[in-house]
Amino acid sequence: MSAGGGGLGTPRALPSSGPRALRDMPHPLAASSSEEAASELTPSPDLLLPRSFADKDLSLPNGTPVDTSSPASSSSLLNRLQLDDDLDGETRDLFVTVDDPKKHICTMETYITYRVTTKTTRAEFDLPEYSVRRRYQDFDWLRNKLEESQPTHLIPPLPEKFVMKGVVDRFSEEFVETRRKALDKFLKRIADHPVLSFNEHFNVFLTAKDLNAYKKQGMALLSKMGESVKYVTGGYKLRSRPLEFAAIGDYLDTFVLKLGTIDRIAQRIIKEELEYLVELREYGPVYSTWGGLEVELAEPLEGVSACIGNCCTALEELSDDMTEDFLPVLREYILYSESMKNVLKKRDQVQAEYEAKLEAVALKKEDRPKVPADVEKCQDRVECFNADLKADMERWQNNKRQDFRQLLMGMADKNIQYYEKCLTAWESIIPLLQDKPETK
Repeated sequence: MSAGGGGLGTPRALPSSGPRALRDMPHPLAASSSEEAASELTPSPDLLLPRSFADKDLSLPNGTPVDTSSPASSSSLLNRLQLDDDLDGETRDLFVTVDDPKKHICTMETYITYRVTTKTTRAEFDLPEYSVRRRYQDFDWLRNKLEESQPTHLIPPLPEKFVMKGVVDRFSEEFVETRRKALDKFLKRIADHPVLSFNEHFNVFLTAKDLNAYKKQGMALLSKMGESVKYVTGGYKLRSRPLEFAAIGDYLDTFVLKLGTIDRIAQRIIKEELEYLVELREYGPVYSTWGGLEVELAEPLEGVSACIGNCCTALEELSDDMTEDFLPVLREYILYSESMKNVLKKRDQVQAEYEAKLEAVALKKEDRPKVPADVEKCQDRVECFNADLKADMERWQNNKRQDFRQLLMGMADKNIQYYEKCLTAWESIIPLLQDKPETK
């Protein structure tokens, strides 16, 4: 993209701080599809503001208001949640799933592979369906390649690779399933992205039978955009981050702080629930042994023991749900926020480089009719970062609202089920404890 002619004293204002709306700005690196890019990059009016259910009447994505009265059954809350499969009305033509984890024991190492199944109607793929096996380090390779080749975009995070020894067995069924879900979500987020889903590395990851061959070759698929940003150093100092991006940075800092607090408290709650569970498991059998000594009280005492056992099972299920469904979402969005911060830093580096080049040109005594080409290219990179970052931030906010609505609705439903099971258990022993007429 070439800049319009202008004197050294009046370089074009950056779209991030100028009066032009984002929807009116064509994507600098996609001149052939500027209309599509402009429509994709329309910002959300509440882009930078955290949303709260208390700020507005609670309603579903399809506009149906949520009834806050007591549900008719424990599952009715979750049944009300009807999220659209297609984000923002986009038509999906690429579907990816991660399943069937398998353990491989080799001489040098033991590792898990997952089956990655792809179904698509895109012309970029030779076949309509693919099935390959990938291990965690392959997913890590993909993410690194996406960061290199698409530096202006927010790359979804991967689940953390390492776990603390003695805390989690990384080959346990629970850990493998939790990781499988996270890897499945990672690929689905990429497949749903209008730019990342067309990346060559992603295509190779989904289709190549032997991914190691591509890793060794290096593939040399880095775009010019990726190369230019890759070698930007921290030698430039940004004067000031534009207000809109400073607001994004402040929001991310607060968001991570809140999620971190919730994560720590949730872990303490789970720990206390598990400790309580240990006590309940010791508590219940005492009534059974007592019933063996009291013939007349045997039946009600056995009932109390069974009741406590049912409450144990219900509490264990609730704790498992929090561990397997609630905590992973919190940690994913903490990692997501860190990824967004990294993109912000890259954007700042490119803008700092652009400002430094402008200053260098202004110091020269030569009177040139146009801004030098390298300065124009640098400004194009800044514009590209601004446009892509805004679009990805809006998309991330949409995903976040849907994910947390679903998460909190699910958590409410699980708690209702837990208390219903405990209530049913205790109600079942009331007839055993009531006075019965003595038989003569």
